[in-house]
Amino acid sequence: MPSPSLHRTALVCTALSAVLAALVVAGWDPLLSFDARVATELHRSALAEPGWTRLNRLLSDWVWDTWTMRALLAVAFLWLLLRGESRLAVWVAGTALVGTLLQQGLKALLDRDRPRWEHPVDSAEFAALPSGHAMTAALTCGLLLWLVHLRAARRAVRRAVLWAGAVSVAGVGFTRVYLGVHWPTDVVTGWLLGAAVAAAAAALWHGRAARPLGRRDADREGSAP
Repeated sequence: MPSPSLHRTALVCTALSAVLAALVVAGWDPLLSFDARVATELHRSALAEPGWTRLNRLLSDWVWDTWTMRALLAVAFLWLLLRGESRLAVWVAGTALVGTLLQQGLKALLDRDRPRWEHPVDSAEFAALPSGHAMTAALTCGLLLWLVHLRAARRAVRRAVLWAGAVSVAGVGFTRVYLGVHWPTDVVTGWLLGAAVAAAAAALWHGRAARPLGRRDADREGSAP
């Protein structure tokens, strides 16, 4: 994806997430009613289908957990180091750190209560908005998809990363609402923010690579053997 498209993606996703968060903070009734209606229906299903609920907990707490996503980025980080691409590796690690700090900062700032149930099927810590699982999955999968395109991986690899990423991002969002630990808007806001951070990081990397050499850089290039 060209750098201007990445910039636009980052700006649009940031703007949409800001609008959603503002509507939640303002207590816009149509949105909050939608959240409550969807969460309540899914919670009823979770209580009625314990087997399906256990599967969702497995997927949410292990397969698509935030630490699983960070482990994937750690593998990408090591892979880049082994290829001698230390700057790109640090860029990816720094982006993951920025995403985590932004996520926790917004949770503390917005301080939205999670859904409360008489008979909960799962539990979670910290505030609800944005969903950390959804944001981390979107950020991780976005970065991995960017990396395989950046390094011109085979078409089959790019497709595999795309489909695995799409299933993971959508799947973890569903599990968080189904298990009753998030409202739908928490998940959507997390998706948007994760995509925004990944797109911004990719756009800045391409912009940096396309920037003309400064005088000092040009001298260094000229003196290189």
